[in-house]
Amino acid sequence: MKEKQAIRVTLLLSFLVLVTSGKGIRYKRYGEDNTRVLPYRQVKKTIQMKGGDVYDCIDVNAQPSLNHPRLKNHKIQMQPSSFPFGLDMESQLPHSVSEVQPYIVDCPIGTIPIIRNNRSGNVEHNIDGVSSMDIQTEAAGMRYYDVVYGARAIINVYEPRVNKDSKDLSATWLQINNGGGEHTDRIGAGVEVNPSFSGDTFVRFHISWTDGLYKKSCLDHSCPGFVQVDHKSGLGARLQHVSVYGGRQYAMRLSIFKDPKSKNWWVAYGTKNTPFGYWPSTLFSFLNYKGDFVFWGGFVQGPTVSSNAPQMGSGHFASEGYGKAAYIRNAQILNENNKYVTPDGNVKVDHGTSNSTLYTVDKFEVDTPGMSIYYGGPGSVV
Repeated sequence: MKEKQAIRVTLLLSFLVLVTSGKGIRYKRYGEDNTRVLPYRQVKKTIQMKGGDVYDCIDVNAQPSLNHPRLKNHKIQMQPSSFPFGLDMESQLPHSVSEVQPYIVDCPIGTIPIIRNNRSGNVEHNIDGVSSMDIQTEAAGMRYYDVVYGARAIINVYEPRVNKDSKDLSATWLQINNGGGEHTDRIGAGVEVNPSFSGDTFVRFHISWTDGLYKKSCLDHSCPGFVQVDHKSGLGARLQHVSVYGGRQYAMRLSIFKDPKSKNWWVAYGTKNTPFGYWPSTLFSFLNYKGDFVFWGGFVQGPTVSSNAPQMGSGHFASEGYGKAAYIRNAQILNENNKYVTPDGNVKVDHGTSNSTLYTVDKFEVDTPGMSIYYGGPGSVV
């Protein structure tokens, strides 16, 4: 009994330290006139989406990312020098699952879409140490501990319920870290419902990164750093479809990998492994060469998570299985030979949850296409 209690405590502490997009990060927004065109963006075209989102198509060489002091005179890399080797994930989706991607904005070639958020184009990310009294995090999924040069997975896309008036968020996430304690570099991508950032409760595509040396964290284009090259989709974009409990299922292929020549960390998505953009390696002190940790799964974060926790995944416990619980499939890591491989699930991989009363994991498996797991739960939502 004591041994089992010790294991549970270890899992809890590990997941609380993990904190996917950065423990203690606070998202704060200010009002914006949504009709105003910002001159610094050098807008070439404005596109109004059916759902109400507005995108400005700006010159790829004038994007806000290049204002970062470490990117002075940075020459944009429009394509990875090569793609990793590995099994084609196109054939790995069950027949009952459809591919989903962010809404197509389709800005002109040579530009990228920047969303005009309903709240603001400015965000402050405050990190006040390893823990914070007013920011809590719970996580459920799989963790890998060893040297990595990338990771990928197929993520089941749901739209978990998050209180619109709260500053909480719920995400399905792929993340790579390096460093330790407060000084940890993080890069991540996935889908999340984040009302205080987007102004609504739709699930949207996001990326985030943390500079562990200066303890600064950024979401999308909220601060300079991430270089976007995709002209068809934008950060913060809604997903075309979401899975329905007991009904049609949708999933997204997602990968983060290090370019063996430029050393930049790329994000790619979809059947065609579309390059979305990259984090230049010069942004980091610990991730400039390799990662030492990967997380695949779900997390919730915010000031009311402990008292009014939002849903994670489908909002149902992992034991309900396919079509009812959210899943991660074909999770693999990229090795030093630029090849995707399946980790040894018995040695370097942990799976679990930080709070089994709110969120669970189940059916963890390791096979040739990669690792898989079901995760999620209702939180405090009734």
